[in-house]
Amino acid sequence: MADMRETVEVLTARPTLEGAGVRLRRAFGFGEVPRFDPFLMLDDFRGDRPEDYLAGFPWYPHRGMETVTYMLEGRIEHGDSMGHAGTVEGGGVQWMTAGSGILHQEMPKPVDGRMGGFQVWVNLPAAQKMMDPRYQEVAGDAIPVVHGGGATVRVVAGEHGGAHGPVTGIVAAPTFLDVALQPGAVFEHRTDPALAAFAYVFSGTAAFGEGGTTVENAHAVRLGPGNLVRAEAGPDGARFLLIAGRPIGEPVAWRGPVVMNTDGELREAFRELNEGTFVKKRG
Repeated sequence: MADMRETVEVLTARPTLEGAGVRLRRAFGFGEVPRFDPFLMLDDFRGDRPEDYLAGFPWYPHRGMETVTYMLEGRIEHGDSMGHAGTVEGGGVQWMTAGSGILHQEMPKPVDGRMGGFQVWVNLPAAQKMMDPRYQEVAGDAIPVVHGGGATVRVVAGEHGGAHGPVTGIVAAPTFLDVALQPGAVFEHRTDPALAAFAYVFSGTAAFGEGGTTVENAHAVRLGPGNLVRAEAGPDGARFLLIAGRPIGEPVAWRGPVVMNTDGELREAFRELNEGTFVKKRG
């Protein structure tokens, strides 16, 4: 029998300045830990004005966590201390596991005057925080799409409608879906009840659960326990990310782009950064 996941909390994405002066909206972050465990942060960097994002995110460190960059349009050019460089185009995703430490830069660029996407930070448990850094990059045309019942679902990670996302082997066992609904359409997705789940609405309106509160653009919805997510689109349709992952349940010590379990581990990380020993793997 289905146990519906109901809306527990709705958060409004707030204006935030990051990187070298990128204007974005943060749906949740440091102040919400550990309510979204294993997820740490979701940034919405859709932008219509190039001056709001072209300064980008110059070189900065990461350790103990993962960054997920999902592009709707435009592109992000990136490079790192391992000599890895490339571009995430519209419709594509990059799932970067920072692990033991990496220096990284990301520079948003418009295509036909448009740029936009999202970045999600995912925590790593203590046993994997110092794993070797790695990437999974998937182009938009390699992400399966499921159609039916007025819904179009891009399956980035996890499973929906018999389609399996190309991002695999992630510690959090995540589901990552991009769901577009026609007006009035109802979407249902079975979930592992052991996973924590949330949605982020970025177009139209949708109500989650049974008789749930209507949620608008640029709002995050934390969903309660259960094994079924249900969303009904409003009169203008809806589009949202549905993301789920296995909670960690460990202490979080977080400073900037370094996420560890203790303050001592944080101090060690920044000591290594100052001494030039932060990056453990090169090439």
